[in-house]
Amino acid sequence: MKSRALRRSALIYLHDLVLCAASFLISLYLRLGDLLFDWPAQVVELGLTVFTATAAAVLLVVRLDTSVWRYTSIGDLIRILRVVAIIVAAFLAIQFVFTRLDDFPRSFLFYEVVVLTVMLALPRVAYRFIKDGTLSALFERSKDRVPVLLVGAGDGSDMFIREMERDRDAPYRIVGILDDRDSRTGRRIRGVSVLGGLDDLPRIVDRLAGAGLKPQRIVITRAQIDGAVVADLFEAGEALGIPVSRMPRVSALQAANAEPVQLRPIAVEDVLGRPQATLNRPSMARLIHGRRVLITGAGGTIGSELTRQIAGLGPSRLALVEQSEYALYQIDLEIRERYPELDRAALIGDVRDRARVAEFMAEEQPDLVFHAAALKHVPLMEANPVDAVLTNAIGSRIVADAAQAVGASAVVLISTDKAVNPTNVMGATKRLAEAYCQALDLQGSGANSAAWFVTTRFGNVLGSTGSVVPLFQRQLARGGPLTVTHPDMTRYFMTVREAVELVLQAAALETGALEGSEATARGGITVLDMGEPVKIVDLARQMIRLAGLEPDTDIRIEFTGLRPGEKLYEELFHDSEALTPTAIPAIRHAQPRTQDIAALIDGLDRLEAAARARDAAATVRILSELVPEYDPTSNGG
Repeated sequence: MKSRALRRSALIYLHDLVLCAASFLISLYLRLGDLLFDWPAQVVELGLTVFTATAAAVLLVVRLDTSVWRYTSIGDLIRILRVVAIIVAAFLAIQFVFTRLDDFPRSFLFYEVVVLTVMLALPRVAYRFIKDGTLSALFERSKDRVPVLLVGAGDGSDMFIREMERDRDAPYRIVGILDDRDSRTGRRIRGVSVLGGLDDLPRIVDRLAGAGLKPQRIVITRAQIDGAVVADLFEAGEALGIPVSRMPRVSALQAANAEPVQLRPIAVEDVLGRPQATLNRPSMARLIHGRRVLITGAGGTIGSELTRQIAGLGPSRLALVEQSEYALYQIDLEIRERYPELDRAALIGDVRDRARVAEFMAEEQPDLVFHAAALKHVPLMEANPVDAVLTNAIGSRIVADAAQAVGASAVVLISTDKAVNPTNVMGATKRLAEAYCQALDLQGSGANSAAWFVTTRFGNVLGSTGSVVPLFQRQLARGGPLTVTHPDMTRYFMTVREAVELVLQAAALETGALEGSEATARGGITVLDMGEPVKIVDLARQMIRLAGLEPDTDIRIEFTGLRPGEKLYEELFHDSEALTPTAIPAIRHAQPRTQDIAALIDGLDRLEAAARARDAAATVRILSELVPEYDPTSNGG
């Protein structure tokens, strides 16, 4: 990356030097006209050589080549004018010493100032105009403000600097930029120097402090950045006594009536995230646009985010199904306000109710069904196994059968890593839902009109109802302690937005909506890349630090022991599920573990009868028969 930056600077240096030489001849011609051709050739050649050599020396010292053309501003144009003035003054001094300025008319130098300034500035301004389509971004104002150090030598930093210069009351002054990709070190954005990479932070802070410009805050300007990088920055900032923040969202900066810039604190998803997956968004739009979509559990964490993203992709109709009246009211109100023209329906319904599910499926005639309704809290489902079975297993069967009956083209089941080698009722019921949808998908293999049953599996979603993050936040608000069940417990985490984007991408991939890629083999499971598992105790410590406190000093961490059904480690796939890569690197395809559909249907009939009779013992026994990996006598581990 550094060698590429050096090559780029060298090319810009040569470009400017050639323009300096050309400007000398152009200025002479503008002053002398055709008389230039009668001028002694050796005089012109000597003058050209001296001028070019002078320009080469000045450009080497002043380093115009370090400015990033993409972010050219008035400050850069002023620098160009100063450089031109220095070149012309130096040439004037040299010529005066040797020739007393007798070789050329002195008025030619005024032409030179204008011509060289235009020639150096025009390519930069034109490049900026081509990139932005406007010249308004060139104008800026400066003022002393709270010194901040930016992280990210790209569009985010350019926009932040521009906003600071545009707003007379903006509180921040940018004293430098850290390049997280180490490709623009030594260059400038809007006159602000890119001082080095992330590893150089302590040295850069010392240098700035020596100049009286010690940053009082580090601001991350890149929207997508590796969580490990954010965590390292946060720790480095703590060691230096400098808080780390995020730049406001771009939409907030771009709004015409935007409030004064408010930096965002680092959140837990920032430090636990991973690089944003490269997705094929056109395929997601092709999957949804112009189609009738139905979402169960539309008011839940996953369901509501599915609703938001799908609504933005232009379905012809969107039906929201939810058991909770308040949750349905909230998401329906949000969609009505954001997409007032969208044809939609808000339906109260319980996926356990076969008649109600059949009713709304017949009314809506969906092309696509996203089944997000589920009961997911492990200890609660251990205490309420009948309800877990009725919602997660039987409810999934009811939704799948009803969708198939009305001719839906695809049903997407949202599953969980707890379905792999389940040690609890919740995981076993979700595994049973997976098995049924896989069996239906395999049954439809070879029939072009048969519905696709797409099963997606991922781990914990940050901030979801019942997850550990809201629990830690409540415990922090009370002053602790933060309760962790075991020091070695790990979990996979992802943000809700990332989870839903990958669900939509998986659905597009599985059903063949991804251009240039065929649909995947029937009956498999799409497994979303969750990155590396995170220790829950590390998550607790990170959340304490994000609150500005010290773990075990200000806030205690207390270990409470594993709860019924909990495992120390979660898995994303079973040993017998052979993995194959897909066209989307963040998604892998797990080959199906086949089950005889007739035997599965018979077992589900028996399981439903026991659950409807509220016979918990028989329900758990039949569940363990249908999911051999599940041993109800085990207590996790």
